[in-house]
Amino acid sequence: MNETPVTMIAAFTIRDAETYSRYAKGFFPLLKKHGGRFITYDDATVTLEGTSPGGRFVMFRFPSEEAARRWYNDPEYQKLSKHRRASTDASFLTMVHEALPQP
Repeated sequence: MNETPVTMIAAFTIRDAETYSRYAKGFFPLLKKHGGRFITYDDATVTLEGTSPGGRFVMFRFPSEEAARRWYNDPEYQKLSKHRRASTDASFLTMVHEALPQP
């Protein structure tokens, strides 16, 4: 497994703000539990090329792919994520590996 830092990028449209708020409240403690760090979110991104799915973009980081997978597979997170799945239309949740330093 890759041990370089990874950034998670999520894009989704919130359909039910009340249900989504339950997810958001529980998200940060679980992120921290797995060594993650929140970077940003944006509800008004600007796409310069290509097709944007629109909605909200969220970025957060883990020290490794292994930490990101532990977070995602954590039964507590999977239980919490039911609120996100019920309240949003997700375009993607993508893991991006940090580029390795060039020799």
